[in-house]
Amino acid sequence: MQSNIEDLLRELAPQVLGALVRRYGQFDACEDAMQEALLAAARQWPKEGTPDNPRSWLVTVASRRLVDDWRSEEARRRREETAASLELPRAQGLASDRDDTLTLLFLCCHPSLTVPSQLALTLRAVGGLTTAEIASAFLVPESTMAQRISRAKDRIKAGGAQFTLPPASERGERLRVVLQVLYLIFNEGYTTSSGPELNRADLTAEAIRLARMLHQLVPEEGEGAGLLALMLLTDARRAARTTADGSIVPLDEQDRSLWNSSQIEEGVAILTRTLGKAPVGPYQMQAAIAAVHDEAPSAQETDWPQILALYEVLERVSPGPVVTLNRAVALAMVNGPRAGLALLGTLDDDERMAHSHRLEAVRGHLLERAGELAAARVSYRKAARMTASIPEQRYLALKAARLA
Repeated sequence: MQSNIEDLLRELAPQVLGALVRRYGQFDACEDAMQEALLAAARQWPKEGTPDNPRSWLVTVASRRLVDDWRSEEARRRREETAASLELPRAQGLASDRDDTLTLLFLCCHPSLTVPSQLALTLRAVGGLTTAEIASAFLVPESTMAQRISRAKDRIKAGGAQFTLPPASERGERLRVVLQVLYLIFNEGYTTSSGPELNRADLTAEAIRLARMLHQLVPEEGEGAGLLALMLLTDARRAARTTADGSIVPLDEQDRSLWNSSQIEEGVAILTRTLGKAPVGPYQMQAAIAAVHDEAPSAQETDWPQILALYEVLERVSPGPVVTLNRAVALAMVNGPRAGLALLGTLDDDERMAHSHRLEAVRGHLLERAGELAAARVSYRKAARMTASIPEQRYLALKAARLA
C-alpha cells in the first residue's frame, strides 16, 4: 500500500508542479508548496485512503499553502490584492487534467543552464528525488548540490524564462537537450563515473521512467522512442554485469540467462515500431546495436558484421570519438585486432579523449587479442590510473596482473 502511494506521488509530482508554475510562476515557491502537499499526502492517504482525484487534491493543498504564505503578516500589505484573486482558481483549469510535465522538462533543461544544473534540476523537479539523493548519486556534498539547484532556479528566474512550450522553430533543438539530459542521467546510473559501485539502479530506473513519460507525451518523436528502447535494452543486462562481490563481468562472459527478457522484448518492440517511421537519429542507431547484442543467443553468435555496419551509419549520423572507439572494437571483431588498433590510433590526438580511461582500456583489450601482452599490460595499468570508478580500477588492474 505504502509503496503504491509513493509510486503515485512520484508520478504526480511533476504534473502538480507544472500546474502550479503555469498558474503562479515563482518556481521556488511552487516547488516548496508541492513538497508540502506531497508530505501531507504521504501522511494522510495511508490512513484515510487515496482521494478520487489525487492530482486535484495535491494541487488544491499546494495552492492553499501558496495563498497562506502570501497572506502572511509580513506580506499582507504587498500581496493583499494578489491573495484575494488566488482563491483556489479551479475555474481557470488549475486542477484540470492538463499535463504540464513536458513543459516542465523543457524548463529544467533550459539552454541557459549548464549541463550539471540541467541534470540536478530535472532530477529534483521532474524526478522527485531529494537534494540528498541527487548529491549522493553524483558524489558531492548535499550543500553543494543544494547550491547548484538554487543557482539553476535563480538563473531561470533572472533570464525571464516563461513556463510555456518553446516555439515550433526551437522545439527540435530543445527536445535534443532534454533527451541528452535523460541520456546522461541513465549513463551515470549504469556506469558510475566514480565511487565504490559500478551502477546506481535508482538513477537508471528514474531515467527509464522519465524517458517512458516523455515517449508518452510525444510518441511521434522517433529519437524519444529510440532513447527509451536504448535504455531498456541496455539496462536489461544489469544483473549479469557484476559478480556477488561486485567484480565486473565483461559482455562476452555474462550469463545471458540473467538478462531481463521482458525489457529486451519491450525495447525491441518500441524500436521496431519506430524505425522507418521517423528520421533516424543516434539514439535509434544505438538502440539497434544494443538489440543485436541482446538477441544473440551467445557471445560467439553475435552478428558483428551487422554491428559494424550500424556503427558506420551511426558515425555518419552522429560522428564523435566515442562512436569511433566502439567502431574500432566492432572492426576488430570482424577484421582482426590489428584493424581495430589502426582505427583506434586515429584518436590518440583527440583532446576529447585525453581524460577518458576508455581509450587505453580498449587499446589494452585489442593489444591482448593481438598477442602483444607487455603493451596490453601497460595500457590496462594506465587506464586503471585514469578512472575514478573503484570497480573499473580493480577490473583493469586485475587484467594487467594476469598478463604479467
